Amino acid sequence: MSDTIRVSDEEALRFHSTGKPGKIEITPTKPLTTQRDLTLAYSPGVAVPCLAIAKNPDDAYDYTARANVVAVISNGTAVLGLGDLGALASKPVMEGKAVLFKRFADIDGIDIEVDTSDVDEFVNCVRYLGPTWGGINLEDIKAPECFIIEQRLRELMDIPIFHDDQHGTAIIATAGLINALALTGRRIEDARVVVNGAGAGGVACIELIKAMGLPHDQAILCDSKGVIYNGREDGMNQWKSAHAVDTDARTLLDAMTGADVFFGLSVADSVTPEMVAAMADDPIIFAMANPDPEITPEEVRAVREDAIMATGRSDYPNQVNNVLGFPYIFRGALDVRASTINDEMKIAAAQALAELAREDVPDEVLAAYPGERLQYGRDYIIPVPFDPRLISRIPPAVANAAMQSGVARRPIIDMETYKNQLRARLDPMMGTLQRIFEQVMAEPKRVAYAEGEDERVIRAALAYRNAGFGTPILIGREPRIRQAMEEMGIDDTLAGVEILNAAINSRNDEYYDYLYSRLQRRGALFRDCRRMVNVYGTVFGACMVALGDADALVAGLARSHAEVYEDILKALGPKDGARVIGVTIVVAQGGRTVLIADTTVHASPRPDELADIAQQAALVAREMGHEPRVALLSFSNFGNPPHARSDRVREAVDVLASRNPDFEFDGEMSADVALNNQLLDHYPFSRLSAPANVLIMPGLHSADIASNLLHELGGGTVIGPLLVGLAKPAQIVPMGATVTEIVNLSAIAAHEAVR
Repeated sequence: MSDTIRVSDEEALRFHSTGKPGKIEITPTKPLTTQRDLTLAYSPGVAVPCLAIAKNPDDAYDYTARANVVAVISNGTAVLGLGDLGALASKPVMEGKAVLFKRFADIDGIDIEVDTSDVDEFVNCVRYLGPTWGGINLEDIKAPECFIIEQRLRELMDIPIFHDDQHGTAIIATAGLINALALTGRRIEDARVVVNGAGAGGVACIELIKAMGLPHDQAILCDSKGVIYNGREDGMNQWKSAHAVDTDARTLLDAMTGADVFFGLSVADSVTPEMVAAMADDPIIFAMANPDPEITPEEVRAVREDAIMATGRSDYPNQVNNVLGFPYIFRGALDVRASTINDEMKIAAAQALAELAREDVPDEVLAAYPGERLQYGRDYIIPVPFDPRLISRIPPAVANAAMQSGVARRPIIDMETYKNQLRARLDPMMGTLQRIFEQVMAEPKRVAYAEGEDERVIRAALAYRNAGFGTPILIGREPRIRQAMEEMGIDDTLAGVEILNAAINSRNDEYYDYLYSRLQRRGALFRDCRRMVNVYGTVFGACMVALGDADALVAGLARSHAEVYEDILKALGPKDGARVIGVTIVVAQGGRTVLIADTTVHASPRPDELADIAQQAALVAREMGHEPRVALLSFSNFGNPPHARSDRVREAVDVLASRNPDFEFDGEMSADVALNNQLLDHYPFSRLSAPANVLIMPGLHSADIASNLLHELGGGTVIGPLLVGLAKPAQIVPMGATVTEIVNLSAIAAHEAVR
């Protein structure tokens, strides 16, 4: 499979325009609800920090957001692989980079697009805006101008300047190289290295590995014209000349003959099997061109079984992904108020990444990447992007290097406390959906949609197909579906999409018999089963899943959740030993994730049912890569105030305790105590070591109200409710679901089939 997810132009434009256009917004960090709040936030209160900063400029880090703001700056001269699109056209990419800063390191990225290709104008623009930010990430600027701009800004400014296209790639690739050299019994001082591509990434790679000890004359740099050697004049500049060597090699094949290491930062298919065959024993090949590498792992394996291979793609082992680097490097640099990002900090980041790959991978990471062999070795020399340990490993290493090299202006005294603070910034489940998407793309599934004639369902089905998740099956009448597409202005051949009419399907006789076998002793006649299959898309789709004609079902847009659930139960029952429940995932702003259960099924659960729900929800949390801490909620806290309504929850805690579950739990407690560490500290006897991440509601009324309030009033993302515990996958979408929500639940349903 390809790591390039296929999306239509219409989908991409709709994604960026739906709701608030773009991908970022400004959110206040202080309350602004009263006149007193306004007085403190603005006039006259704001004058006080202004005067303090005027007296001591460093106070800006304490009284403003500067300490956590990075500017993502481009002039659009090298946008992705699209070339010079101009500053304004680069803005979607820069917004995207800002989102990654926030997602992975809780850094506020602000995109800045500078409308000039003149180096002097660009530098002057950025330098005079410098007091605004704590650091600058340069992006998508063409070579050689990117080298000049970065160097001049570093000379003129006293904040970290980092060109990710150069140094991000170099750091991640070097981390992989450290481990590859170790696995093949080599020292960097003895290695022979070839780097193909003399742009920003290639030059940065060769400079960093030289900084780590590679002798100058053991590295050959190549560009589209061949080897860069002493005396060459064609296509040269000062950055290429710095890496020219005395050599008889003139072609890439000449250079790679006998080489230990190859770094590719060039174009697809620029390396041939002949070149790979000519390398030394146990060759190390990092083919990092995107979206397609210089040579594929399959082509390498055909000629060399002893090679260690890395690419820039997620569908092969050892992905060189810049997101492993830049968010965490800036996190560490900002936290010590570094004046620059130097070689020592880059090397520290590379070494920390390499060391992390050598450690045993914890269960929550393994659970999040099922089917992948995440164990140090030839196919695992670089950590995976959604490893939650990255936030607590890379920034401390960078911060420590900054302190030791003398560029830190605010040293960290207690490093262990700092690591704990970093862990608290993010949540492992933030990457849940992405991991689910990757796993479904690896094993695509057939998902049936009960309301196949609905506009939102049609759009979602096309998006599901385009994403590479599998085959969508629209249950409905083909003329109606095509008419709806025409009215929506969708010009699509429906290739890769199946359409089934429940009333005339060739498999219906088998569905009738199956359904009758389940319902004949529950008051249904054969003709009733026949009518349900022919008329109700949900029943038809559930029969498809039950008999293996589809892997999962998505329904719910046309009727209430309770009605749809009853139709699903006609054909699908619970897993052996499981209880069917509804679980809602809430991802709050800042990354905190909490599961709420039961949000759909049990109206007023008994104590034993509450215990079952707690165990089932804890299992869901663990499958999503999170160690569960379960709170059974009430309006009282451990008997205060005493009330008969809270007794049921207290009994449930006792039942759960008698089962000796392998996760933390406690109750009865109120929601604020469960979620607030300071309030939880008032109860030192509590079994919870930290705030809860799984909330068990006392009844459906409170669960439904809470989850719907969060969904509508927000401050975060609400996923679900997910239907958990069925023998085969089915998900019910809310009647007001958006296309994106339908696609997400479709992928989750497909993921259940993968598991």
